[in-house]
Amino acid sequence: MSSRLSALVIWAAVAASLAYWGLRWLAQPIAVPANALSVSMDSGSKGDFRRLLSGPAAASPQAIDAGAQSALAGRIQLQGAFASGDASGFSGVALLSVDGQPPRAVRVGQAVDGAMVLQRVDAGGAQIGPADGPTALTLALPSLPAPATGSLPPPTGVSTAMAPALPGASPSAQAAESDRGDNRTDD
Repeated sequence: MSSRLSALVIWAAVAASLAYWGLRWLAQPIAVPANALSVSMDSGSKGDFRRLLSGPAAASPQAIDAGAQSALAGRIQLQGAFASGDASGFSGVALLSVDGQPPRAVRVGQAVDGAMVLQRVDAGGAQIGPADGPTALTLALPSLPAPATGSLPPPTGVSTAMAPALPGASPSAQAAESDRGDNRTDD
């Protein structure tokens, strides 16, 4: 009898498996939505990524007069700097904002604005000028704001009174308990 029962269970499992896979193969595939677009690799960017990641090309050096220097000082703000010293001198990156635009990272030797390049970055700031000329503008790092000081307000809803020594017992009940314990005699 057990062999007939096990044969029935096995054949029922085979029939269930055939029914499942048969329905999967015969089912209609889901249609592609009307707003779907096909993707191809031909529509990607076709530029030189090295140029994109290295920043603008260095401009040719030109002389700059005093009026242009003061105008340049009002247009460029130093937001941050990273300087590293090595055997060849100082190199680094400055975070500069030109004409109120979002700040961008500029390496030493790269063009900042027109013929002006970032000449040097150190811990105190950055120097900007023509590529082969004297420093036209020295920018100092902005100082950090003073740290916020103050005191926290007292906590609300917290009692500052002493809590009783035994949980759930009042001080008078504790005194009565101690008095009863002192009057007991051991037999």
